[in-house]
Amino acid sequence: MRFLLFAVAGMLGLSASSVLAQDVPQRPVYQSAAAECAAAHQRSSLRQPVHSVRHRQKMERYDVKYYKLDISLTNTSLQMGGSVRMRARNTSGQPLDSVAFELYSTYTIDSVVVDGRRSSGWRRANGDVSARIPQPVAANALFDATVYYRGTAPSGNSAAIGNGLDNGTSSTYGTQVTWSLSEPFSAYEWFPCKQVLTDKIDSVDVWATTNLPNKVGSNGLLQRTVNLPNNRVRYEWKSRYPMAYYLISVACAPYIDYNTPATLPDGRVVPVLHYIYNNQVLVDQKSLIDQTPAMMVNFSTLVSPYPFANEKYGHSMGPIGGGMEHQTMTTQQNFGFTLTAHELFHQWFGNNVTCGKWQDIWLNESFATYGEYLSLNALSTPANARQWLDSQHSFVTSSPGGSVRVPDADSTDVGRIFSSRLSYAKGSTVVHMLRYLLNDDVKFFRALRTYQNTYAGRTATTPDMIRVFEQEAGQSLGYFFNQWIYGEGYPVFSVRWNQQGTSVFLRSTETSTSSVTPFFNTELDFLIRFSSGQSQVVRRRQAQAVTEFGVQIPAGQTVTGIELDPNQWILNGVGTIQRDNSLVLATAAAQRAERVEVFPNPCHDVLRLSALPARATVAEVSDATGRVVLRQPVNATAPQVNVLHLRAGLYHLRLLADGQAVKFARFVKN
Repeated sequence: MRFLLFAVAGMLGLSASSVLAQDVPQRPVYQSAAAECAAAHQRSSLRQPVHSVRHRQKMERYDVKYYKLDISLTNTSLQMGGSVRMRARNTSGQPLDSVAFELYSTYTIDSVVVDGRRSSGWRRANGDVSARIPQPVAANALFDATVYYRGTAPSGNSAAIGNGLDNGTSSTYGTQVTWSLSEPFSAYEWFPCKQVLTDKIDSVDVWATTNLPNKVGSNGLLQRTVNLPNNRVRYEWKSRYPMAYYLISVACAPYIDYNTPATLPDGRVVPVLHYIYNNQVLVDQKSLIDQTPAMMVNFSTLVSPYPFANEKYGHSMGPIGGGMEHQTMTTQQNFGFTLTAHELFHQWFGNNVTCGKWQDIWLNESFATYGEYLSLNALSTPANARQWLDSQHSFVTSSPGGSVRVPDADSTDVGRIFSSRLSYAKGSTVVHMLRYLLNDDVKFFRALRTYQNTYAGRTATTPDMIRVFEQEAGQSLGYFFNQWIYGEGYPVFSVRWNQQGTSVFLRSTETSTSSVTPFFNTELDFLIRFSSGQSQVVRRRQAQAVTEFGVQIPAGQTVTGIELDPNQWILNGVGTIQRDNSLVLATAAAQRAERVEVFPNPCHDVLRLSALPARATVAEVSDATGRVVLRQPVNATAPQVNVLHLRAGLYHLRLLADGQAVKFARFVKN
């Protein structure tokens, strides 16, 4: 993991130490913050999930509704303890005689109380705990289980265990902090819980007692602070929004607070509360902190209103080596522009809607990473936004392998789950390509809004996201997601071109960097430059390995060069681009090719054609990979193609006369 982080830091012009330990951004960093986010997650948990399959089955007998954490901690040690009450519903369909949960083995369990009755005993196997219930809980009934515990959280990543609760000191400000970071499998390292993604809790109270002058940041709204004997204080936080187990948090230090409220487009005012080390942080980073409300307003405008507007947003500082998107109060090392944007957009993608499987972590991380780009576009400069895109593409294409979606076999490998190159960077380029594919920002942001509204407070998977975008596209997008989410590698394009009068002929040849995905069916922009200093952009589909087409240009213009994908829409490599004087005759027919009207589209068994040439032609149909799947004679007396035996998906039709393409079309087979 640290090798990956150092490699990315070098690519972005940052020192490894600045990424890992720097509390103060020396300048706004406009490259991606994904490496810092990924590193924080990886460092927090370098192990496999603790619960066994059998223990998970026991935990799935109930649905957690509510947690109340009543714990004590300090900013100087990992010792902690207290009680955690869980309210749950028995969903097993039969009486429940034991309650299963997870708690790290270094903690002592003093007692387990279910519905006011003390359990007569419990069984422990590493982190798996099963406690007997004195009076079995009836099917579909609610019950309360409270665990009283104490001990020391694990530290040092010994035996590849990682830390759900950590302690460290800011290298710049000298403040010592204790903070939690539970993602993906470490919540049980600091409180008894059920670590199952699909069981989001309805609400949580976090009561944290510490010694003054410490403050404890957590989720939701601060209901009150209670001064206690012996210079102690209790912070009582309450959240009433659904939440995944790993987003519950605490951060304890002698903070000062700084509030920068945000006014949403609908007029609601959301507190944005920052727990920072001291006033020197404001001297160093105030201008960056103060951009948080503008980022929130931008995301609310583009996608949907901030999903936790009835509570707050904020930050608790910690020497975390990046950031962690705890719901309504991110734990963050510093206030670098892209880091703040990334963790804030997680409140939509990851928190409001959470991936239902760790294999689908891209639904959280890719969109949060793309939030960096959206913020740069809105609040920075076009040059910084383009620099961000360039750095993403450079990072992703530094290696060809790996899919965006985590393979099932790697679903417990934390390093793979939080791969900064795949889950974050490549995923964000896929989001950008979805925007290009729709070719309509109204549709793109409406798709994001639909996803948020449809799955708000719940979990979602990759097929759920696919359905949302297919609804906006009005066609099957299976080919796109198979290439870019489930597939591997990226395309490399080489172009030969020539000019004859007012016509430019181009031949684009695609190769893939991975045998897993041998061909990428994609549209692509070509920038044609003229000696006059003017230029022209045309968009064409690469539906097969070699694609030829012609472009009409203004009279009197002389072409000086061709540039591929000038605006970095498509993740691709560029091969040779050169003029070829022999290209004219080879592509003259392609220049004359016109679109043919086809109907119905989508079709089921027969695709009908209109305005066919009088001479006999052959219909050639290729699939999304460019593979020819059907050839059939057609003419004006039989203007149709039998597609009954084709699989559902997007197809490309070429009408050939004397071996040359004369007409073309795209259609969808249901």
